[in-house]
Amino acid sequence: MENMNIASVGSALPRHYYPQAVLSAALKKYWNGRLDNPDVVDRMHRNSAIDGRHLALPVDAYYKLNTWGEANHAWIECAMELGQQALCRALAGAGLSPQDVDALFVVSVTGIASPSLDARLVNLMSMSPRVKRMPIFGLGCVGGAAGIARAADYVRGFPNHVAALLSVELCSLTIQKEDVSMANLISSALFGDGAAAVVVTGADRSAGGPEILDTRSIFYPGTEHIMGWDISERGLQIVLSPALPALIVEHLGRDVDEFLADHGLARKDIGRWILHTGGPKILEATAKALELPKQALDASWECLRRVGNLSSTSVLLVLEEVMKRRRPAAGTYSLLAAMGPAFCSELVLLRWN
Repeated sequence: MENMNIASVGSALPRHYYPQAVLSAALKKYWNGRLDNPDVVDRMHRNSAIDGRHLALPVDAYYKLNTWGEANHAWIECAMELGQQALCRALAGAGLSPQDVDALFVVSVTGIASPSLDARLVNLMSMSPRVKRMPIFGLGCVGGAAGIARAADYVRGFPNHVAALLSVELCSLTIQKEDVSMANLISSALFGDGAAAVVVTGADRSAGGPEILDTRSIFYPGTEHIMGWDISERGLQIVLSPALPALIVEHLGRDVDEFLADHGLARKDIGRWILHTGGPKILEATAKALELPKQALDASWECLRRVGNLSSTSVLLVLEEVMKRRRPAAGTYSLLAAMGPAFCSELVLLRWN
């Protein structure tokens, strides 16, 4: 069977960048009087393995956001700007224009819009009025991998078409002033803002990127409590269970083994791992589940260090890092993987050319 290709990846990060120490100080000011032990914020930022993060807005602007509506309006404006930049860079890398896109998938879990972000970008970028649009909300950290898989599904059915996936996550705009739970303190030390786009082409379109050999979705019943949002009039409040690393250790190795075995492969045959950054505990749990040395996840650790966890965008940044700076030899197999709310995992088997 002829396969689909990842033709190009492009990213865009907000211009507002702050070292972790600056963000820690800003958060202590933001939660002034609500924290029993403000030093815990400093400790979490020091232990995050992150140098700094990009924010959608200047740091002082967050003190002035009083409603979810205000935060969501900022999400729409910044998401359109970053989304256009990421899509233009990905398309240029593939030698394509916005008018060449036959299907546009957009994933995000940090804001909402109707008309959806994809519709606004079709207008902004003068895409074809016949472009097929698929906005996807709610997948969280798994969304980047799932978006590639759904784009691959599309071009499998339309092998002469081009599909573009855009992930935009502006995690900082979900911040909650009343929530000083451990889950929110942890997420506020890890999550950042950014966007990335991937161009996926069908078998009838020539492309120089890695082949998509297969994809797999795995759902873990009864795990809704592990990760997600509680949504109220105040906006999006993080749900993050301390049981998450154990769940990864329990399931990921077996799921990967079964997926690879269907192609006559094993973990030892994977020459480059492309894994969602998560955070230190998530990457350590992933390495444990797959019995990998830390250096096997070097691209993920590097992306975490540079920008933090960008939810669905993170695994796409790791893919970009590999494609542009750590590209393996032709014939090398890669596994791209992420996990997220439901709880679930998404696996994409690649072969480099």
